[in-house]
Amino acid sequence: MATKKRATKAEREHLARVAGLGCIVCANNGFSDSPAEIHHITTGAGMGRRNSHYQTIPLCFGHHSAQSDDGFHHSPRAWQKVNGTQEQLLEQVQGLL
Repeated sequence: MATKKRATKAEREHLARVAGLGCIVCANNGFSDSPAEIHHITTGAGMGRRNSHYQTIPLCFGHHSAQSDDGFHHSPRAWQKVNGTQEQLLEQVQGLL
């Protein structure tokens, strides 16, 4: 099994900036300062693979986790119907950075 490549310093700095924005979905719903974790968008990544650290959006646990009914990993299609596509949110995040 291949090991994951460690993020470069520039990638770690980018990820910190992304997470520092707070959850993009919460912000779009009028709630600011919601702590966020990193979500690598899944579009084009392939099964079991992860996109670049630069293709990430900040999501709180509730909007990210499969353990939450509102989480992306619980139901990606339904989540995107409610919150917008990953690509739309990535574009928004990149504009904020």
